[in-house]
Amino acid sequence: MAIQLHSKPDAKLAQTLEINTHQLSTDVSIAEGGEDVGPSPHDLYDAALASCKALTVMWFARKKNIPVTHIDTRIERDDSEERQGTYRLSTHLIIHGDISDEEFHQLSAVAEKCPVHKLMTSVTTEITTKVERAL
Repeated sequence: MAIQLHSKPDAKLAQTLEINTHQLSTDVSIAEGGEDVGPSPHDLYDAALASCKALTVMWFARKKNIPVTHIDTRIERDDSEERQGTYRLSTHLIIHGDISDEEFHQLSAVAEKCPVHKLMTSVTTEITTKVERAL
């Protein structure tokens, strides 16, 4: 799978992000020199964790026939020590539905096992970058 980005015409910094058939804008805040026309790269990183946790819990609930009606998820970011090597994300999920205590504990345990959580905390990510001059 490839993700494509293209500079938005007439924008200071904003990009159009294309993932499969989906499109969205990404930018930085006005204070950072952008126009705030879309989420920042950090927002997208944080959102990946939030969406993975919610989708993983909902997937598990459906698989086990646990009557979850919906999930509200919130991420709080503390990037105050990012330059020193620590980036903190606090997740808060609210699970709605008529579920038992046992089902709730199962779902709570599943929330800790989402693939993006694992990717962010226990996998070495290797990145290569190739920069070319346009012809």
